[in-house]
Amino acid sequence: MDGNGRWASRRAMPRFLGHRQGVKALKTAVRYASNRGISVLTVYAFSTENWARPKEEVDFLLELMYKTFVQEIEELRREGVQVRLAGDRSSLSPEILKVWNQAEELTADNRGLILNIAFNYGGRQEIIDVVRQVAEQVSRGELSPSEITEEKIASLLYTHPTPYPDLIIRTGGEMRLSNFLLWQAAYSEFYVTDVLWPDFSEDDFEQALQDYAGRERRFGQVTAKEQL
Repeated sequence: MDGNGRWASRRAMPRFLGHRQGVKALKTAVRYASNRGISVLTVYAFSTENWARPKEEVDFLLELMYKTFVQEIEELRREGVQVRLAGDRSSLSPEILKVWNQAEELTADNRGLILNIAFNYGGRQEIIDVVRQVAEQVSRGELSPSEITEEKIASLLYTHPTPYPDLIIRTGGEMRLSNFLLWQAAYSEFYVTDVLWPDFSEDDFEQALQDYAGRERRFGQVTAKEQL
């Protein structure tokens, strides 16, 4: 969800107003994904690199996250959305963890859209955490090297048990992953739009889905036509 700061700067506004507008765009996207029948939506809300931003901006983002959950979690529960944290929990404060735990517990029984919120998330850190867990299991004799498979790795990812993403949408025109779902994105389709996140509308979401629907996913294989 890229472009909050640029959206504000282009309007001669403080950056925090761009983040606030970005929350409105997120609510629109979640509602649209749910109504469209999408089973899982993963949003990149706060990366491990974001801690290096100015303290005032980080503090605002954390406060915005807290207030958003307090205000919106009951509606998400009523709408059948299941909220899950996808990120490094070990370095989060007890106060932040309390908010996430409450959100997950309150929506645990919902069977609608699964909303993975990548918070304190970094793809490299995720892989490091998986490697550490595997190494610990091997050292304890619980796992042999021959049992280290793709399925084993997948079971330890932050996003488990949700499937790998079919489509990754990048707003703001940047042509990079930015440390997002490095393992999971191996065969994801990419859609990049110049639209800044606060302006990302239902029509923009639908355009991304229509573009995806017209693609042929081969997963490294060749099509029957190419074999002729």
